[in-house]
Amino acid sequence: MSSDAKDVRTILVRGAREVARRDGSRTIEAEHVLLALAAMEGNPAARLLADAGLTENAIRAALDREWEQSLAVAGIAVRVDSLPQASPDHSHDPHIGESVRLLLKRSLDVPPKVGGTRIGSVRILAGLLDTDHGRVARALQAAGVDRVALRTRATEALAQGAR
Repeated sequence: MSSDAKDVRTILVRGAREVARRDGSRTIEAEHVLLALAAMEGNPAARLLADAGLTENAIRAALDREWEQSLAVAGIAVRVDSLPQASPDHSHDPHIGESVRLLLKRSLDVPPKVGGTRIGSVRILAGLLDTDHGRVARALQAAGVDRVALRTRATEALAQGAR
């Protein structure tokens, strides 16, 4: 299967599930999907992310900043780099979390609606970027990324035939 042909099952079942497992998470959330997309070298969604400066390392750093900022709002000062690393949990398979359910619903609604029922990486990326709320939106803001402009580039890529 070419990297362009990877679809929602490959991204979620292999990529995002493994990211969630490495993070010790019991659920696959939107941030795991974002990290999985960035890891798909040569894939159109990964290229869009890289063009915006969003490599896996940059996304992790933005997620860490978002977490620190969110805790600071609650009056808790924590530096992520001072915490122990998460322990991967290989005893279970993380299940789909609510943020992924919502991003899949948004992905289905992204125009243009062509190519049957298949949801590819660029459509998933567009759905992921189609919200002002949640951890991914806050992390992208913390990273200084124009989420709306990136979503526009993703929908333009879809209109040009990217999956």
